[in-house]
Amino acid sequence: MDNLRPFHLAIPVHDIKLAREFYGELLGFEEGRSSKHWIDYNCYGHQLVAHLDETMKVDSDKVTNSVDGHEVPVPHFGVILDMEDWQRLADKLTAKGVKFVIEPYIRFKGQVGEQATMFFYDPSGNALEFKGFKDLSGLFDK
Repeated sequence: MDNLRPFHLAIPVHDIKLAREFYGELLGFEEGRSSKHWIDYNCYGHQLVAHLDETMKVDSDKVTNSVDGHEVPVPHFGVILDMEDWQRLADKLTAKGVKFVIEPYIRFKGQVGEQATMFFYDPSGNALEFKGFKDLSGLFDK
């Protein structure tokens, strides 16, 4: 994983101001280039771009899959963090009153692939998952 390359992900948002508040202020992602229709963010070294879609339906039906006793939103995206960074983010979001779809917890406890996880939605209904691993070398273990 030493040669891991940054990803680029473009997501739709229904309101640029709310996206800026959520990704820039709440999550603390550094803003890069922007216009009145899109914003680039540094998402832990990856390029996340919020693109305005004023026709977007925020409250559309959500699809989920059952994983470890929880209904996981599909689709979703996020970043895999070390455990300390994950805990700091979980504490920050909890303190700010973020409504979690799945509260921060340890998934697959005591099993291969044990990880911390949490799920929440942005103001446009995009589902985010942030994971924490003690040892990233086991990320793809079966």
